[in-house]
Amino acid sequence: AEKTGLDHKSWFCFSKLNSVSISGSTTVRRAFEFGRTHVVRPKGKHQATVVWLHGLGDNGASWSQLLETLPLPNIKWICPTAPSQPISLFGGFPSTAWFDVTELSENAQDDLEGLEASAAHVASLTLNSQLEGKDEAARRAASLPILLCHGKGDDVVPFKFGERSAKALSSSGFRDVTFKVYNGLGHYTTPEEMDGLCTWFNSKLGLEGRS
Repeated sequence: AEKTGLDHKSWFCFSKLNSVSISGSTTVRRAFEFGRTHVVRPKGKHQATVVWLHGLGDNGASWSQLLETLPLPNIKWICPTAPSQPISLFGGFPSTAWFDVTELSENAQDDLEGLEASAAHVASLTLNSQLEGKDEAARRAASLPILLCHGKGDDVVPFKFGERSAKALSSSGFRDVTFKVYNGLGHYTTPEEMDGLCTWFNSKLGLEGRS
């Protein structure tokens, strides 16, 4: 894995105006400092680029090391690192996260500001031109293939959430959603799961081969 020059210093700080009081006297600003972005360059012909987002408390470095070992020589992997921020679920203890997590439930409050900042950061890593119109973007998004993998033994994120996520995506208009179930798998990955991921990428991206 190696550093990327996409954001000049491999670090990115995104500041967003959160709110202004009616009187105009109080301004609340929340800043996000994203960590280092790691890039795994293709060993063969470059046919696809994948932005890989790590989970809560993780970082781009650990995943880049694993992705580099996969038999997918035609993929360039971009592995950014989320900002460290206080996490409500952890009682305010800081952790790397793309957004604040209040609780693990369907009714948990969404951290829209954190989500928007992370989306803007990820977009800045790959987009060099103006975004297409909203209608065209929605049409293209609906045709994108989506793979969800979930272990039935997951004791962190309940399996039912994975099932409901797949159903929600399908009902929202996404036409190519695959939900892969792994019996006995907990909140971690296994070689079997990564092999399935490689097969899916080769199939959906039309890659030339594994070597």
